[in-house]
Amino acid sequence: MSANPPIESWKVTLPCTRAEAEAIDAADDLAIDAVIMTTETVEDDVETWRLDAYSEQEPDAAMIAALQALVPSAGDSQPQIEPLVSEDWVAMSQAGLEPIAEGRFVVHTSAHPVEAPAGGRTFLIDAGNAFGTGHHATTSGCLKMLDGLADHRFANVIDIGTGTGLLAFAAAHLWPAAAIMATDIDPAAVQVTRENAVANSVAGIDLIVADGALADAITARAPYDLVIANILAGPLVSMAPEIAAVADARATIILAGLLDTQRDQVVAAFEACGCTLEVTDRRGDWTILKLTAGATRYVPDRPFDPKGRDGWALDI
Repeated sequence: MSANPPIESWKVTLPCTRAEAEAIDAADDLAIDAVIMTTETVEDDVETWRLDAYSEQEPDAAMIAALQALVPSAGDSQPQIEPLVSEDWVAMSQAGLEPIAEGRFVVHTSAHPVEAPAGGRTFLIDAGNAFGTGHHATTSGCLKMLDGLADHRFANVIDIGTGTGLLAFAAAHLWPAAAIMATDIDPAAVQVTRENAVANSVAGIDLIVADGALADAITARAPYDLVIANILAGPLVSMAPEIAAVADARATIILAGLLDTQRDQVVAAFEACGCTLEVTDRRGDWTILKLTAGATRYVPDRPFDPKGRDGWALDI
C-alpha cells in the first residue's frame, strides 16, 4: 500500500464583511505568518465576503485567534481548516481568479494564462502580499480609465500606492517614452512590483518606498502630467494638497479606492486644491474619478507635515 501524500500547507477560511476586508488590505503588517486573501462572495453584498489564509505551518490556536480578531463579524463561527495535500497552495489561492479584460489590457494569474488580444497587452499578476491584481473594481476601473487616455501624450507619470505595479505597467505600455515613477509606503509592495516588472518584461520604471507624495525623490521629479492614486478614501482626502502640489497645471489625476458614498468628500478635497472633476466611473459600490488640475500649478498655503496630515482631512 502506498503512503499517504504529505501535507504541504494549510488553508483557514472565515466569513467577513467588506469593511473588514478593506481594513485587512490596508494594513501594513498583520504579523500573521500566512498569505491572506479576501474575496467578495456575493456581488455588491457588503456583508458577504470571505477571508482565506494560506500557511505552510499547521494553524495553531494563536494563529486562529489572530485571524478571528481580523474579522469580528464572524462571531462564534468556526473556522474551516483544510490540509492541502500535494498541491501548490499559491496556485490554489488563485484558482478562482479568472482573467479580466479592460480595453486593450488583459490581467491574468499563473493559474489562467491567456494570449494577448490583437493590439492588446497581457499582464501576469499573481495574488500575494500586495493589493492590485486587477480583479478588484478599483484597479480594473483605473485600467479602463488609463485605456481611455491612450490618445493623450504624457511625459511624466507617477503611480502613488502602486501595490503590484499593474497601473504603472499599463502606463508604461501606453506611453513608452514617458518617465514613470511607482511608489508605495509598503516596502513589500515595492518588492512585489519589482518582481512583477521582471515577470512582465517591463523596464524603466523608477520604484521607491515613500509616504504619500512628500519624498524628495518624488518632489524632485515634479511636476507630473499624469498622477494615479489608487489607495483609500481617507488617505486621498488627507493627501489631496500634496498630490495636487506635485501635479502640473492641467494635469490628469486618477483617483480610486473610494466608495461612492465617499466620492463627494474626496472630490471636495481636490476641488479645494483647484482640481475639477471630469469623469466618474461607478462600479458597484466603488467609484473611480478622473480630475483635471487647475490652470496654474497648485501651491499649498502652509508647509506639509506627514505627521499632521489629519489636519487636512475631511470626515470620512
